Amino acid sequence: MNILLVEDEQSLHEVIKLNLELDGYKVFSAFDGRKAIEVHAKTKLDIIVLDIMIPHMNGFDVCKTIRISDKTTPIIFLSARDQVEDKIEGLESGADDYISKPFHMKELLLRIKTILKRTQPSNDSIDLSEYTIGDFLINFKSFEILKGGKVIEKLSNKQSKLLKLLIENKNEVVSRKDILQKVWEYDIVPNTRTIDNVILSFRKTFETEETSYFQSVRGVGYKFSEKNQ
Repeated sequence: MNILLVEDEQSLHEVIKLNLELDGYKVFSAFDGRKAIEVHAKTKLDIIVLDIMIPHMNGFDVCKTIRISDKTTPIIFLSARDQVEDKIEGLESGADDYISKPFHMKELLLRIKTILKRTQPSNDSIDLSEYTIGDFLINFKSFEILKGGKVIEKLSNKQSKLLKLLIENKNEVVSRKDILQKVWEYDIVPNTRTIDNVILSFRKTFETEETSYFQSVRGVGYKFSEKNQ
């Protein structure tokens, strides 16, 4: 997830940025209103965290400017201005939420997750025909894994289903029960070693000493994550 953080107080900016990155987000920084507009114009963003009292153009005007061309990217105001009138103006300018300073970092992270969960498409709506992991392109229609434009491996039906299921639920643990139901469809119930072997084959194909994408969560299930690239 890409987040634009617009905050001109250097120390606070760095603290927020660090916590967002530790939570797995890619953070784009802006310290004034003009830069915020510039970054928004050239970057695909999932959410914007926006201070109000910033140089060159205040947060209200930044929000209004963004909303001229972008009606959907969520915007959270983060401001020391905590009067009811300020919150009303912020929401009327097009923001999705308003957090008053001082605030607890966990609250900010929770607000961000809540808004993203509401605004991002659900897994059921994903039409995943291709996906890129590192230098590899997975074509789920042809069951092929490509590198440099060349096919290096063919996936079985079960491998393709499991890989797709893990990617669709990126950063979340998929339980063995869900795997049995959605991949094996209970026609032939695999033992733990069977699923582990499929995960192991994914690791051999996609991972290196510097990258780790597939994790087994003991007693729970399996997870795909790109945070450790």
